[in-house]
Amino acid sequence: MASSSTAALPSSSAADAVAKLTAASAETENETEPAAAAEAEAEAEAYERTHVHGVYEAIAPHFSATRYKPWPAVAAFLRSQAGGAVGFDVGCGNGKYLGVNPDVFMVGSDRSASLVALARRRWKELQNRQATADASGTGGEASGAAVTTDAMVADGLSLPFREHAADFVICVAVIHHMSTRARRQDAIRQLLRCVKIGEAGQAGGQALVYVWALEQGSSRRGWDEGGEQDLLVPWVLKSQQKQQKSRKGAKGEGTGDANAADKSGEAPPTPAAAGASEAAVAPSHTDPVFQRYYHLYRKGELEEDVLAAGGVVVSSGYERDNWWVVAANGLFPHDRR
Repeated sequence: MASSSTAALPSSSAADAVAKLTAASAETENETEPAAAAEAEAEAEAYERTHVHGVYEAIAPHFSATRYKPWPAVAAFLRSQAGGAVGFDVGCGNGKYLGVNPDVFMVGSDRSASLVALARRRWKELQNRQATADASGTGGEASGAAVTTDAMVADGLSLPFREHAADFVICVAVIHHMSTRARRQDAIRQLLRCVKIGEAGQAGGQALVYVWALEQGSSRRGWDEGGEQDLLVPWVLKSQQKQQKSRKGAKGEGTGDANAADKSGEAPPTPAAAGASEAAVAPSHTDPVFQRYYHLYRKGELEEDVLAAGGVVVSSGYERDNWWVVAANGLFPHDRR
């Protein structure tokens, strides 16, 4: 899993592997032999276990330390939800979104047990802060912090939530880690299965999805239209001293992962693209490097996946190196078979 490379690996490292996984999945799509389909799924799962799940388990504390500020657009979506609404955060990481709107009940889920443990610790701290503030009557920022939250370990392709129970779902920077398009569409299908179906005169639930964009021409990464979509992106597990040095002078996390890179473990694609703060904490031969799989979404692809999953696109757009979509179920109850 660890590697000495600090640049995104070429197509032979990721795109070729994904092509084989996709071909194996396509070969079994029309077959009646369940063993072949199960084998194809097992191969994709094994790839993600190595290049996604295992990596996040290894880097969880470091990753969490760089992911502390909610993205503004996601926070606005959460604050727009009505009081008493029920929502899920699929791929919740360290739980930074679970306390954004104290008037809703949220349940987070993530494949990483280590990140879920950090999420639980986070909201328990919020509970304690609120209890202290309420007892002292000081109120302030701590007052109203979310206490109606929880987090659990769960696979995004097999969510344990009751069907059509949620008023809203968020899934931020998660689906791009699925190694085949079929699995990415299945992940969206799982989100839609969780949200309520609209009825006459009543809107249904909505799912907000964010993924990394291929079109990042103005980003430090240098990715853009026409480039490889399937990559292994490095994460440098810096020492604690380097983490502190990297965070010193940082002015805030930005709206997306790419903009938080100056104080994260994300290695620059080239020395020329690195900023001054990144250069100051450049990886050394003693810093382990982990390779995470990403599928970079091209323009319009996320909307296509929503439609393929049986959903409808309520709204969509681009924000700071990410494509996003708000999706809803496309069928009413009486249309289902």
